[in-house]
Amino acid sequence: MASSSSSGLTFKLHPLVIVNISDHYTRVKSQTQPPHLSSNGGDGAAAAASPPPPPPPPRVFGCVIGVQRGRTVEIFNSFELLYDPVTHSLDRSFLEKKQELYKKVFPNFYILGWYSTGSDAQESDMHIHKALMDINESPVYVLLNPSINHAQKDLPVTIYESAIIAIQELHVIDGIPQLIFVRASYTIETVEAERISVDHVAHLKPSDGGSAATQLAAHLTGIHSAIKMLNSRIRVLHHYLLAMQKGEIPCENSLLRQVSSLLRRLPAIESGKFQDDFLMEYNDTLLISYLAMFTNCSSTMNELVDKFNIAYDRQSRRGGRTAFI
Repeated sequence: MASSSSSGLTFKLHPLVIVNISDHYTRVKSQTQPPHLSSNGGDGAAAAASPPPPPPPPRVFGCVIGVQRGRTVEIFNSFELLYDPVTHSLDRSFLEKKQELYKKVFPNFYILGWYSTGSDAQESDMHIHKALMDINESPVYVLLNPSINHAQKDLPVTIYESAIIAIQELHVIDGIPQLIFVRASYTIETVEAERISVDHVAHLKPSDGGSAATQLAAHLTGIHSAIKMLNSRIRVLHHYLLAMQKGEIPCENSLLRQVSSLLRRLPAIESGKFQDDFLMEYNDTLLISYLAMFTNCSSTMNELVDKFNIAYDRQSRRGGRTAFI
Protein backbone atom coordinates (compact mmCIF):
# COMPACT_ATOMS: atom_id res chain seq x y z
CA MET A 1 0.00 0.00 0.00
CA ALA A 2 1.46 3.34 -1.05
CA SER A 3 1.51 6.28 1.31
CA SER A 4 -0.22 8.94 -0.77
CA SER A 5 -1.92 9.44 -4.10
CA SER A 6 -0.94 11.68 -6.98
CA SER A 7 -4.05 11.31 -9.11
CA GLY A 8 -5.17 14.89 -8.63
CA LEU A 9 -8.72 13.94 -7.64
CA THR A 10 -10.56 15.95 -5.01
CA PHE A 11 -12.70 13.91 -2.62
CA LYS A 12 -15.60 15.34 -0.64
CA LEU A 13 -17.18 13.14 2.03
CA HIS A 14 -20.58 13.88 3.56
CA PRO A 15 -21.29 13.13 7.26
CA LEU A 16 -24.23 10.91 6.34
CA VAL A 17 -21.80 8.29 5.03
CA ILE A 18 -19.85 8.23 8.31
CA VAL A 19 -23.07 8.00 10.33
CA ASN A 20 -24.35 5.13 8.16
CA ILE A 21 -21.12 3.14 8.49
CA SER A 22 -21.00 3.69 12.25
CA ASP A 23 -24.64 2.66 12.63
CA HIS A 24 -24.07 -0.44 10.49
CA TYR A 25 -21.05 -1.48 12.58
CA THR A 26 -22.86 -0.84 15.90
CA ARG A 27 -25.85 -2.96 14.91
CA VAL A 28 -23.72 -5.85 13.68
CA LYS A 29 -21.51 -5.75 16.76
CA SER A 30 -24.50 -5.76 19.15
CA GLN A 31 -25.94 -8.78 17.32
CA THR A 32 -22.75 -10.82 17.08
CA GLN A 33 -21.39 -9.94 20.54
CA PRO A 34 -24.23 -10.25 23.12
CA PRO A 35 -23.72 -8.69 26.57
CA HIS A 36 -21.93 -10.76 29.19
CA LEU A 37 -24.33 -12.55 31.50
CA SER A 38 -23.21 -12.74 35.12
CA SER A 39 -24.33 -15.75 37.15
CA ASN A 40 -25.38 -15.53 40.78
CA GLY A 41 -24.13 -18.48 42.77
CA GLY A 42 -23.10 -21.72 41.12
CA ASP A 43 -20.11 -23.89 41.87
CA GLY A 44 -16.80 -22.31 42.77
CA ALA A 45 -14.96 -23.81 39.82
CA ALA A 46 -17.27 -22.12 37.34
CA ALA A 47 -17.01 -18.83 39.18
CA ALA A 48 -13.23 -19.01 39.33
CA ALA A 49 -12.90 -19.85 35.64
CA SER A 50 -11.63 -16.95 33.59
CA PRO A 51 -14.06 -15.55 31.01
CA PRO A 52 -13.39 -16.45 27.38
CA PRO A 53 -11.46 -13.89 25.36
CA PRO A 54 -13.65 -11.44 23.47
CA PRO A 55 -14.18 -12.24 19.79
CA PRO A 56 -12.52 -10.02 17.20
CA PRO A 57 -14.55 -7.01 16.15
CA PRO A 58 -16.79 -7.70 13.16
CA ARG A 59 -16.31 -6.11 9.78
CA VAL A 60 -19.15 -4.60 7.80
CA PHE A 61 -19.32 -3.92 4.09
CA GLY A 62 -21.36 -1.65 1.87
CA CYS A 63 -21.38 0.60 -1.18
CA VAL A 64 -20.89 4.36 -1.32
CA ILE A 65 -22.82 6.42 -3.86
CA GLY A 66 -22.50 9.97 -5.11
CA VAL A 67 -21.47 11.98 -8.15
CA GLN A 68 -18.26 12.79 -9.95
CA ARG A 69 -17.90 16.14 -11.67
CA GLY A 70 -14.64 16.31 -13.55
CA ARG A 71 -11.85 15.76 -11.02
CA THR A 72 -14.13 16.16 -8.00
CA VAL A 73 -15.66 13.07 -6.40
CA GLU A 74 -18.43 13.78 -3.91
CA ILE A 75 -19.71 10.89 -1.75
CA PHE A 76 -23.26 11.54 -0.55
CA ASN A 77 -24.71 8.30 0.79
CA SER A 78 -24.15 4.58 1.31
CA PHE A 79 -26.00 1.29 1.64
CA GLU A 80 -25.17 -2.11 3.10
CA LEU A 81 -23.97 -5.21 1.26
CA LEU A 82 -24.10 -8.94 2.00
CA TYR A 83 -20.60 -10.38 2.26
CA ASP A 84 -19.42 -13.99 2.52
CA PRO A 85 -16.20 -14.04 4.60
CA VAL A 86 -15.38 -17.60 3.49
CA THR A 87 -15.31 -16.98 -0.26
CA HIS A 88 -14.56 -13.23 0.06
CA SER A 89 -17.40 -12.48 -2.34
CA LEU A 90 -20.46 -10.23 -2.42
CA ASP A 91 -24.07 -11.14 -3.07
CA ARG A 92 -24.39 -9.77 -6.59
CA SER A 93 -28.16 -10.17 -6.79
CA PHE A 94 -28.60 -8.19 -3.58
CA LEU A 95 -26.22 -5.51 -4.87
CA GLU A 96 -28.06 -5.17 -8.17
CA LYS A 97 -31.41 -4.96 -6.39
CA LYS A 98 -30.20 -2.23 -4.02
CA GLN A 99 -28.62 -0.37 -6.93
CA GLU A 100 -31.91 -0.44 -8.83
CA LEU A 101 -33.87 0.83 -5.81
CA TYR A 102 -31.45 3.66 -5.12
CA LYS A 103 -31.46 4.59 -8.81
CA LYS A 104 -35.19 5.24 -8.59
CA VAL A 105 -34.82 7.55 -5.60
CA PHE A 106 -31.48 9.17 -6.55
CA PRO A 107 -31.25 9.04 -10.36
CA ASN A 108 -28.12 11.23 -10.41
CA PHE A 109 -26.15 9.09 -7.95
CA TYR A 110 -23.79 6.35 -9.07
CA ILE A 111 -21.86 3.68 -7.20
CA LEU A 112 -18.47 5.23 -6.56
CA GLY A 113 -17.00 2.38 -4.54
CA TRP A 114 -17.45 0.57 -1.27
CA TYR A 115 -16.77 0.85 2.45
CA SER A 116 -15.62 -1.36 5.29
CA THR A 117 -14.38 -1.17 8.89
CA GLY A 118 -10.98 -1.98 10.34
CA SER A 119 -7.71 -0.44 11.38
CA ASP A 120 -6.08 -0.89 7.98
CA ALA A 121 -6.74 -2.29 4.53
CA GLN A 122 -6.32 -6.07 4.27
CA GLU A 123 -5.27 -8.33 1.41
CA SER A 124 -8.78 -9.80 1.15
CA ASP A 125 -10.14 -6.32 0.47
CA MET A 126 -8.59 -6.41 -2.98
CA HIS A 127 -10.98 -9.22 -3.99
CA ILE A 128 -14.00 -7.02 -3.23
CA HIS A 129 -12.34 -4.07 -4.91
CA LYS A 130 -11.74 -5.99 -8.12
CA ALA A 131 -15.27 -7.42 -8.01
CA LEU A 132 -16.74 -3.89 -8.16
CA MET A 133 -14.64 -2.81 -11.12
CA ASP A 134 -17.29 -4.04 -13.53
CA ILE A 135 -19.63 -1.40 -12.03
CA ASN A 136 -17.03 1.35 -11.61
CA GLU A 137 -13.67 0.97 -13.31
CA SER A 138 -11.94 2.96 -10.53
CA PRO A 139 -13.86 2.33 -7.30
CA VAL A 140 -13.18 4.25 -4.10
CA TYR A 141 -12.55 2.44 -0.82
CA VAL A 142 -13.73 4.18 2.37
CA LEU A 143 -12.33 2.60 5.55
CA LEU A 144 -13.66 3.48 9.02
CA ASN A 145 -11.62 2.55 12.08
CA PRO A 146 -14.12 1.78 14.90
CA SER A 147 -11.50 1.56 17.66
CA ILE A 148 -11.48 4.51 20.06
CA ASN A 149 -8.30 6.57 20.24
CA HIS A 150 -8.67 9.58 22.54
CA ALA A 151 -5.34 11.02 21.41
CA GLN A 152 -6.44 11.13 17.77
CA LYS A 153 -7.79 14.48 16.62
CA ASP A 154 -8.68 13.62 13.01
CA LEU A 155 -11.62 11.54 11.88
CA PRO A 156 -10.88 7.78 11.85
CA VAL A 157 -11.78 7.60 8.17
CA THR A 158 -9.38 6.78 5.34
CA ILE A 159 -10.14 6.94 1.62
CA TYR A 160 -8.21 4.79 -0.82
CA GLU A 161 -8.20 5.35 -4.55
CA SER A 162 -8.14 2.72 -7.27
CA ALA A 163 -6.29 1.68 -10.40
CA ILE A 164 -7.27 3.50 -13.57
CA ILE A 165 -7.23 6.96 -12.02
CA ALA A 166 -4.07 6.10 -10.09
CA ILE A 167 -6.17 5.41 -7.03
CA GLN A 168 -4.35 2.21 -7.00
CA GLU A 169 -1.05 2.26 -8.74
CA LEU A 170 0.22 -0.49 -10.98
CA HIS A 171 3.23 -2.23 -9.50
CA VAL A 172 5.25 -5.15 -10.76
CA ILE A 173 5.96 -7.78 -8.09
CA ASP A 174 7.88 -10.90 -9.14
CA GLY A 175 7.22 -10.03 -12.76
CA ILE A 176 3.43 -9.91 -12.26
CA PRO A 177 1.57 -6.56 -12.29
CA GLN A 178 -0.17 -5.91 -8.98
CA LEU A 179 -2.65 -3.32 -7.74
CA ILE A 180 -2.10 -1.68 -4.37
CA PHE A 181 -4.20 0.74 -2.36
CA VAL A 182 -3.10 4.37 -2.18
CA ARG A 183 -4.28 6.83 0.45
CA ALA A 184 -6.13 9.92 -0.75
CA SER A 185 -6.86 13.16 1.04
CA TYR A 186 -10.45 14.34 1.46
CA THR A 187 -12.56 17.11 2.95
CA ILE A 188 -15.87 17.01 4.79
CA GLU A 189 -18.70 18.58 2.80
CA THR A 190 -22.09 19.30 4.39
CA VAL A 191 -25.42 20.81 3.45
CA GLU A 192 -27.89 22.53 5.76
CA ALA A 193 -30.00 19.43 6.35
CA GLU A 194 -26.93 17.38 7.31
CA ARG A 195 -25.68 20.04 9.72
CA ILE A 196 -29.05 20.08 11.49
CA SER A 197 -29.15 16.28 11.66
CA VAL A 198 -25.60 15.95 12.98
CA ASP A 199 -26.27 18.64 15.59
CA HIS A 200 -29.43 16.80 16.65
CA VAL A 201 -27.54 13.52 17.00
CA ALA A 202 -24.79 15.22 18.99
CA HIS A 203 -27.33 16.59 21.48
CA LEU A 204 -29.23 13.35 22.03
CA LYS A 205 -29.71 12.40 25.67
CA PRO A 206 -27.86 9.32 26.94
CA SER A 207 -29.79 6.06 27.18
CA ASP A 208 -29.57 6.04 30.97
CA GLY A 209 -31.41 9.36 31.17
CA GLY A 210 -28.44 11.45 32.21
CA SER A 211 -29.09 14.58 34.21
CA ALA A 212 -28.84 18.12 32.91
CA ALA A 213 -25.53 18.51 34.74
CA THR A 214 -24.09 15.54 32.83
CA GLN A 215 -25.21 16.98 29.50
CA LEU A 216 -23.83 20.40 30.41
CA ALA A 217 -20.51 18.87 31.41
CA ALA A 218 -20.29 17.02 28.10
CA HIS A 219 -21.16 20.21 26.19
CA LEU A 220 -18.55 22.27 28.05
CA THR A 221 -15.97 19.52 27.53
CA GLY A 222 -16.56 19.66 23.79
CA ILE A 223 -16.22 23.44 23.75
CA HIS A 224 -13.03 23.23 25.84
CA SER A 225 -11.53 20.68 23.45
CA ALA A 226 -12.39 22.84 20.44
CA ILE A 227 -10.85 25.97 22.01
CA LYS A 228 -7.77 24.01 23.06
CA MET A 229 -7.29 22.68 19.54
CA LEU A 230 -7.77 26.17 18.05
CA ASN A 231 -5.23 27.61 20.49
CA SER A 232 -2.66 24.93 19.67
CA ARG A 233 -3.02 25.50 15.93
CA ILE A 234 -2.71 29.27 16.33
CA ARG A 235 0.48 28.74 18.37
CA VAL A 236 1.93 26.52 15.66
CA LEU A 237 1.11 29.14 13.03
CA HIS A 238 2.60 31.91 15.19
CA HIS A 239 5.86 30.02 15.78
CA TYR A 240 6.06 29.21 12.08
CA LEU A 241 5.71 32.87 11.11
CA LEU A 242 8.30 33.92 13.69
CA ALA A 243 10.75 31.37 12.34
CA MET A 244 10.06 32.60 8.81
CA GLN A 245 10.65 36.19 9.91
CA LYS A 246 13.97 35.28 11.52
CA GLY A 247 15.09 33.48 8.38
CA GLU A 248 15.26 30.06 10.01
CA ILE A 249 12.95 28.58 7.38
CA PRO A 250 12.39 29.63 3.76
CA CYS A 251 9.62 32.07 2.98
CA GLU A 252 6.52 30.60 1.30
CA ASN A 253 4.35 33.18 -0.42
CA SER A 254 1.38 30.82 -0.79
CA LEU A 255 1.23 30.28 2.96
CA LEU A 256 1.60 34.00 3.65
CA ARG A 257 -1.31 34.72 1.34
CA GLN A 258 -3.47 32.22 3.22
CA VAL A 259 -2.51 33.79 6.57
CA SER A 260 -3.21 37.27 5.20
CA SER A 261 -6.63 36.13 3.95
CA LEU A 262 -7.38 34.74 7.42
CA LEU A 263 -6.32 37.96 9.15
CA ARG A 264 -8.49 40.12 6.90
CA ARG A 265 -11.55 38.57 8.52
CA LEU A 266 -10.64 39.91 11.96
CA PRO A 267 -11.51 43.62 11.40
CA ALA A 268 -15.05 42.58 10.44
CA ILE A 269 -15.53 41.36 14.02
CA GLU A 270 -14.61 44.80 15.38
CA SER A 271 -17.08 46.69 13.19
CA GLY A 272 -19.92 48.72 14.64
CA LYS A 273 -22.59 46.57 13.00
CA PHE A 274 -21.14 43.45 14.60
CA GLN A 275 -21.13 45.10 18.03
CA ASP A 276 -24.75 46.24 17.64
CA ASP A 277 -25.90 42.81 16.50
CA PHE A 278 -23.92 41.11 19.24
CA LEU A 279 -25.30 43.35 21.99
CA MET A 280 -28.84 42.95 20.69
CA GLU A 281 -28.55 39.15 20.68
CA TYR A 282 -26.88 39.22 24.10
CA ASN A 283 -29.66 41.39 25.55
CA ASP A 284 -32.34 39.15 24.02
CA THR A 285 -30.68 36.12 25.60
CA LEU A 286 -30.56 37.80 28.99
CA LEU A 287 -34.20 38.84 28.65
CA ILE A 288 -35.26 35.28 27.87
CA SER A 289 -33.26 34.04 30.87
CA TYR A 290 -34.96 36.60 33.14
CA LEU A 291 -38.40 35.68 31.83
CA ALA A 292 -37.68 32.01 32.42
CA MET A 293 -36.56 32.80 35.97
CA PHE A 294 -39.70 34.87 36.66
CA THR A 295 -41.89 32.10 35.25
CA ASN A 296 -40.16 29.57 37.46
CA CYS A 297 -40.57 31.80 40.52
CA SER A 298 -44.26 32.37 39.74
CA SER A 299 -44.84 28.65 39.37
CA THR A 300 -43.10 27.97 42.67
CA MET A 301 -45.14 30.72 44.37
CA ASN A 302 -48.39 29.29 42.99
CA GLU A 303 -47.52 25.86 44.34
CA LEU A 304 -46.77 27.40 47.75
CA VAL A 305 -50.09 29.31 47.74
CA ASP A 306 -51.98 26.15 46.83
CA LYS A 307 -50.39 24.36 49.76
CA PHE A 308 -51.35 27.18 52.14
CA ASN A 309 -54.90 27.21 50.81
CA ILE A 310 -55.22 23.48 51.34
CA ALA A 311 -53.86 23.77 54.86
CA TYR A 312 -56.06 26.75 55.86
CA ASP A 313 -59.08 25.20 54.17
CA ARG A 314 -58.79 22.19 56.43
CA GLN A 315 -58.45 24.42 59.50
CA SER A 316 -61.40 26.60 58.43
CA ARG A 317 -63.61 23.55 58.30
CA ARG A 318 -62.63 22.80 61.87
CA GLY A 319 -62.39 26.31 63.40
CA GLY A 320 -64.15 28.56 60.89
CA ARG A 321 -61.05 30.36 59.58
CA THR A 322 -60.88 31.81 56.08
CA ALA A 323 -58.40 30.74 53.42
CA PHE A 324 -55.06 32.46 52.92
CA ILE A 325 -55.97 33.67 49.40
